Amino acid sequence: MYLARTQSFFLCPKYFVFIFVALVRRIFLIILPVPDYLQTYLFMLKKILIANRGEIALRIIRTCKEMGIETVAVYSTADKNSLHVRFADEAVCIGPPSSSDSYLRIPNIMAAAEITNADAIHPGYGFLSENAGFAEICKEYGIKFIGPTPEQIRLMGDKMTAKETAKKAGVPIVPGSEGLLTDVKQGKKLAEQIGYPIILKATAGGGGRGMRIVHKESEFEHNWDSARKEAGAAFGNDGIYLEKFVEEPRHIEIQVAGDQYGKVCHLSERDCSIQRRHQKLVEEAPSPFIDEAMRKQMGDAAIKLAKSINYEGVGTIEFLVDKHKNFYFMEMNTRIQVEHPVTEEVIDFDLIKEQIKIAAGIPISGNSYYPKGHAIECRINAEDPFNNFIPSPGKIDVLHTSKGPGVRVDTHVYAGYVVPPYYDSMIAKVICRAQTRMEAIAKMKRALEEFVVEGIKTTVPFHLRLMENEQFIEGNFTTNFINESHILDDKEEN
Repeated sequence: MYLARTQSFFLCPKYFVFIFVALVRRIFLIILPVPDYLQTYLFMLKKILIANRGEIALRIIRTCKEMGIETVAVYSTADKNSLHVRFADEAVCIGPPSSSDSYLRIPNIMAAAEITNADAIHPGYGFLSENAGFAEICKEYGIKFIGPTPEQIRLMGDKMTAKETAKKAGVPIVPGSEGLLTDVKQGKKLAEQIGYPIILKATAGGGGRGMRIVHKESEFEHNWDSARKEAGAAFGNDGIYLEKFVEEPRHIEIQVAGDQYGKVCHLSERDCSIQRRHQKLVEEAPSPFIDEAMRKQMGDAAIKLAKSINYEGVGTIEFLVDKHKNFYFMEMNTRIQVEHPVTEEVIDFDLIKEQIKIAAGIPISGNSYYPKGHAIECRINAEDPFNNFIPSPGKIDVLHTSKGPGVRVDTHVYAGYVVPPYYDSMIAKVICRAQTRMEAIAKMKRALEEFVVEGIKTTVPFHLRLMENEQFIEGNFTTNFINESHILDDKEEN
């Protein structure tokens, strides 16, 4: 159905009217900027379909309502009782529980957009948010994809291509292979030249899959085979490249925003070093490791890279930083991040609103931003932290979320809600903001003590231990913190 409409769309006069109006709007905005209070009425998108679920879908719906924009929720049969379905203006079921049959099913999503007459699609994060093919279909279909262009997604989606782009832009990169490795022999030779330890990475990877750290030559072949097998199964692409492994690394990312007119700004950094198996657990802004000079240096590098591809939308440029404060480009996420609230809290800025305004053709509203105060985010997952973080789906019998000054909770769950086993296990994000990092930690500890969930296991006890950990309090941690601190060695029931 949607392909037939695509073909007819380009043959009808409406297409040319659409182009003419877009050009006039762009010229008008550049020559005579429109006040914020008029933008919604004159230029804003009218109805947005959210191609996602859970807390991010609800988060987008809230901003849309504040902007006077109608919303369409899509949902699988497992999510029929989710809050994003309840609070959207319209809702369309797109399939059974499996993601491949619902949230990843592009024809179903496009059909939902057509029957509801949506003029834009917000992909959130995960699922189709960095799928260039989906963005291309939206473009061909005459529906605005709220994110970068398909070309920009392709350019930054493949890690080797992104690395080469960063290198050309003059952004520091980790020493490694110039392209994909062809065989074990080539990999071993390069590893010897660079020096162990090295890390093997899947070119289409994410979430730590297809990654292996190799400390010596005798371990290389086994890890090579293992990384390729995992990458092929997870991404349908077993391409592997090699990098020098940065010891004592911190994972620090720069939030950027770019409009359709070539302007790019950065919105400070986030420290995402508290991880388990490359999955983030806690994020904070600003980083306790970064000073003003380095913040500017990293921000300038991020802007340089985004400008080099004429980036449109909000995105995140991720860096590894070693103990000597050398930073290296790692990857770019061409979407909103799970951890975006910590940035919003320290710069008083709605990133979802900015995404929508950029997609509508409105110029970004400022220059680069620097943090005021401190914010920390804890991801609350339906997992048992004292049993290797095994998922804990099921019915939530009791739920009491944290409240009080400087406490924000982003969640889609409620008492009586059944956490399905089919999707990511995150059920909430607790974000605390204060004037100083020490005050933010104290506030987070209090907020976590108030966060009550009964019926399932959650990661709240882990986060409470973290807020009391001396190393964390001192800001003395790296991406290896969870393993090195033995914070969960003393097992107990939560």
